Amino acid sequence: MSAAITPGAAVAEPAPPSRGYWASVGVRVLRDPVFWVAASIVLALLAMALFGPWIAPADPQASSMLSRLKPIGTEGHPLGTDELGRDLLSRLIVGARLSLFMGITPVILAFVIGSAIGILAGYAGGLTNTAIMRTIDVFYAFPSVLLAIALSGALGAGIGNALLSLTIVFIPPIARVAESVTTQVRNRDYVEAARASGAGAFTIVRVHVLGNVLGPIFVYATSLIAVSMILASGLSFLGLGVKPPEPEWGLMLNTLRTAIYVQPWVAALPGVMIFITSIAFNLLSDSLRAAMDNK
Repeated sequence: MSAAITPGAAVAEPAPPSRGYWASVGVRVLRDPVFWVAASIVLALLAMALFGPWIAPADPQASSMLSRLKPIGTEGHPLGTDELGRDLLSRLIVGARLSLFMGITPVILAFVIGSAIGILAGYAGGLTNTAIMRTIDVFYAFPSVLLAIALSGALGAGIGNALLSLTIVFIPPIARVAESVTTQVRNRDYVEAARASGAGAFTIVRVHVLGNVLGPIFVYATSLIAVSMILASGLSFLGLGVKPPEPEWGLMLNTLRTAIYVQPWVAALPGVMIFITSIAFNLLSDSLRAAMDNK
């Protein structure tokens, strides 16, 4: 016999359905104002990289010795001109393509390779883990800047060699993070249950491990984009990356360094772009990391 409901008594509303982990992460990210600021800057930079040649107000390669080192605010050159009289605003816009390409591509490649190496080492354990991780540790004997310079110097200047050098630099830290989180997941109850049910190693990694480790690895990899931007610009500054006359922010810093006493504000503009880009990617990574912290 069902119980009677007293008139006027409050009826409890059904509890709202609980969100899954990744849905909660998405909600926290979308509620973070820092994420929106950083994402807006990153999207604007990506738009510059994609549509730079079409939105640039002038030809970035057109030089004029009569217009050398014009100050900021010059008519027809809002951000002045460089040492060859080329419009600096156009070169900064078009240079975003190579600068972002040199900063993001090595991290993507290192993310794929380093994640595979780290997950293999973390799941296999034992001698396989020891052999892989001790080899990875060798790269930690050298600071990332010196390692990138040494590899680029040995391979020779050029975009391809610079990308290869930076990829090699970023594989060890990503592999170490991947190995650490995979080792934690490997001994979880659901992995042990899948192993006891007869699932193969490939199936366990694909179904139970990847979904739990790729998130932290991805967040860490995004934090390396800022470092990659700075290292790539440094290689171009040293003449080991992009070659003239291609517009690239690090190379522009190199060519404008002699004008620091003549037009310091003009010479500092490529460095300002590198700084803004690095800060934006760092803030984006911090927002993702905070959103994924379910504590």
